[in-house]
Amino acid sequence: MPPTLLTYLFLALVAGSGAAAARRHWSPANFTASGNPVYIWPLPKNFTSGTQTLAVDPDLALDAQGPGGGAAAVAEAFERYRHLIFSPWAHAARPASGGYDVARLTVVVASNNETLELGVDESYTIYIAAAGGGNSIVGGATIEANTIYGAIRGLETFSQLCVFNYDTKNVEVRYAPWYIQDEPRFAFRGLLLDTSRHYYPVDVIKQVIDSMSFAKLNVLHWHIIDEQSFPLEIPSYPNLWKGSYSKSERYTVEDAQYIVSYAKKRGIHVMAEIDVPGHAESWGNGYPKLWPSPSCTEPLDVSSNFTFEVISGILSDMRKIFPFGLFHLGGDEVYTGCWNLTPHVKQWLGERNMTTKDAYKYFVLRAQEIAIHLNWIPVNWEETFNSFGENLNPLTVVHNWLGPGVCPKVVAKGLRCIMSNQGAWYLDHLDVPWEEVYAEEPLAGISDTAQQKLVLGGEVCLWGETADTSDALQTIWPRAAAAAERMWTPLEAISAQDLETTVIARLHYFRCLLNHRGVAAAPVTNFYARRPPIGPGSCFIQ
Repeated sequence: MPPTLLTYLFLALVAGSGAAAARRHWSPANFTASGNPVYIWPLPKNFTSGTQTLAVDPDLALDAQGPGGGAAAVAEAFERYRHLIFSPWAHAARPASGGYDVARLTVVVASNNETLELGVDESYTIYIAAAGGGNSIVGGATIEANTIYGAIRGLETFSQLCVFNYDTKNVEVRYAPWYIQDEPRFAFRGLLLDTSRHYYPVDVIKQVIDSMSFAKLNVLHWHIIDEQSFPLEIPSYPNLWKGSYSKSERYTVEDAQYIVSYAKKRGIHVMAEIDVPGHAESWGNGYPKLWPSPSCTEPLDVSSNFTFEVISGILSDMRKIFPFGLFHLGGDEVYTGCWNLTPHVKQWLGERNMTTKDAYKYFVLRAQEIAIHLNWIPVNWEETFNSFGENLNPLTVVHNWLGPGVCPKVVAKGLRCIMSNQGAWYLDHLDVPWEEVYAEEPLAGISDTAQQKLVLGGEVCLWGETADTSDALQTIWPRAAAAAERMWTPLEAISAQDLETTVIARLHYFRCLLNHRGVAAAPVTNFYARRPPIGPGSCFIQ
């Protein structure tokens, strides 16, 4: 966001205070003015810091300003973060001996537009300085943002700066005065959750969403349906959720709407997926005509208009639930052999002089047309690009997963891309260490600036074959945080850090923060992710 009068006043204050150490960090850096690592995750774009310690009032008040400052979402976010900052220590807190330096948090939001769309402005600026005296004009703490979503990101950063001191029994901000200007590197910073292989109760999905907000991830890719189960209610075709594992492992329309609303209040999009034409065997439990035959239960029957009527009905119903502009249509791992072994499908192909590969293309493109008619941008797994990229709708976003080097090919053709290289960003691959997650670069192999802009970002994926409520959060965290920083923080700041000193210390700290917030993040240095510690030790070194 552009500098404001308060920005210039704050910088003048820092200059006048003789804080040369603070000024030298007005570029991407990894240490405070005191030489300590910056325990903010993900690392902000730019900041200055000082050497003071400020006490924060447990009755911290919100001073909402600007056209968007009075939004309910801002007040609700402030209360959430005040709870996170103070509630764990409320029973032990005692008054600060010298009074409080930060008694109110001013949140200034320039716009009252609460629309959450891809590319929404998430930038923010934070100022924290001692109140009183000649510095009163910037005393206390202020967050400035263009949108409520930038303000929410700023509140997360502010909360991470607040630390409980067990000696004084006060919440403190160390290394003040702080001046932070921050914004994400990529607009799309996703996490895939698979609720077909295992069902997740709504409260568990809420826990995942909360944890995403702590790392500033902003897209929940909800892989709702797959060949194993169809748990979502579809009013237009009410028998579809007969494909659920049981009646108690389902999501009503109201459940899905609630999840979308809950995520929006945290600045998180929900991108839904139905994976067609493969990965759809569960559909036929409610409507057997969708199967080519009882012995050929996927891919869906390409020869039947009923198949596309059902897809249209599903997407029409889901459009009323999911406002995000992107919709994932899958398209991966389509094994078309049984189409040729099913007489009526084989006849249909012959009448049109089509091969099964032609039919695969026909299916994907027809599904894309349905989604585009509903004002959605279609997202498809990379097999569609690898098989018939020249025929994909120009709006298509290609989702990489099979390996590296795909996004450079996609953007060279003028299409957009999301990176999820399975070798690094598939969280169910438990033998991938955090260092490899952190090192994966979405723009690798893309030097042209215009083509770089076609990479929307990336996504870590938690596929559900071996993940459920019992182990989801410790499989996601802390490795997802490594990807979150890669997608938020400027590349030059990422590159300047030493993995084995600066980054690992900061990641240990963030993992401990997650644990304090009730998130079951596994130890950082496990050989296999999500396993418990191998012995006694501090959260900060495991």
